[in-house]
Amino acid sequence: MENKFNHFDSKGNAIMVDVSEKNVTERTAIAKGKIYVNSEVMDAVLNQTVKKGDVLGVARIAGIMGVKRTSDLIPMCHPLMISKCSVDFDINKEKNYIEAICIVKVEGKTGVEMEALTGVNITLLTIYDMCKAIDKTMEISDIHLLKKTGGKSGDFLNEK
Repeated sequence: MENKFNHFDSKGNAIMVDVSEKNVTERTAIAKGKIYVNSEVMDAVLNQTVKKGDVLGVARIAGIMGVKRTSDLIPMCHPLMISKCSVDFDINKEKNYIEAICIVKVEGKTGVEMEALTGVNITLLTIYDMCKAIDKTMEISDIHLLKKTGGKSGDFLNEK
């Protein structure tokens, strides 16, 4: 009997998981990640003096757009009708990092973990892109799923 939640068919070919028998439930995912910057970049971002414009505003929009396009980027990811998406920032001037937090909600048959993780990555990459003229040594790190709710596997909280 074929495992209906396997990403491979009987011949070993990659396939999209069949979710047609799964129940529609409310599902949420929260992902986080950081970009470490120098003090010059931090000041330019906070004072909105980066030549390319409002870094956090543009990065927020880019992250939301990334969430909506996740199925175009991840081969076996299902296209989803996103109910809610937000990108927020936690800025730590002492440790010189900007943390992006992406929350995604959907009512569907599959989760939104990949969408939240994609949103964080695109947000952080946009910050890098907009600030690379100031400093190319910025580092993106600590990208992870913080929490997910809903679905057959239930709730998950990453306590790392």
